[in-house]
Amino acid sequence: MKELKDTQNERDTRQISIDRVGVRGVRYPIVVSDKEERTQSTVATLALMVDLPEQYKGTHMSRFVEALHEHRRYLDVHSAVRLPARLLRKLPAQRARVEIEFPFFRLKKAPVTGMEGMMDYDVRFVIDAERNQPGTFTLTIKVPVTTLCPCSKAMSERGAHNQRGIVTYSVRFSGSAVWIEDLIDLVENCASCQLYSLLKRPDEKYVTDKAYDNPVFVEDLVRNVAVATEHYNAFSWYRIEAENFESIHNHSAYACVERTLS
Repeated sequence: MKELKDTQNERDTRQISIDRVGVRGVRYPIVVSDKEERTQSTVATLALMVDLPEQYKGTHMSRFVEALHEHRRYLDVHSAVRLPARLLRKLPAQRARVEIEFPFFRLKKAPVTGMEGMMDYDVRFVIDAERNQPGTFTLTIKVPVTTLCPCSKAMSERGAHNQRGIVTYSVRFSGSAVWIEDLIDLVENCASCQLYSLLKRPDEKYVTDKAYDNPVFVEDLVRNVAVATEHYNAFSWYRIEAENFESIHNHSAYACVERTLS
């Protein structure tokens, strides 16, 4: 076969390095560890990136997909954390980053009737690596919750407004990893009430009463999760963001706590 010109390897003279270049929106089957069922199969959307030194005109995009496809049938957590190092072996880069987003499913029973329904949670892995240096792994989950306004409850005679919110919870581990389900439980226990996909009338009464008895500002929510996180003694860093989609305002309430732990 005639040798083809490698344009990416041509020299660039603008003297500007690129922080991240690669591919995004790659869909791929993965297997995730599951505390209750051992594993579950899902479909992830990935981004694979490296830095590009200033002397190179371009990177080799095909090598990103090539590195991913070396896992063949599926990608699990253990193989995912090795992906950045694999990219650094294939490309003339110093840093690599892999982002993996996927839906995680959990069977939940309604609190009174025990009726079963499936809940889904958005999960994100971010793995950063630098050549000849240890990498970092960040786990993020998005947990929907119910919050009830303490101010509304204190002022009103016949009820209080509540809303659905999203807690975006990111952690880095200092030792052994923690199950995704345990992190979901941690967040849900800090809200006015957790959400369920299937509720009958006795269940609906339960969650309404529970939220009313446990009013939580968005500020309370992030503080509650922060306290529970630090009591866990398993993390080196965390960030907690809470957004309440207000039922009586045309805007959201937001709070964030971020800490590095010794």
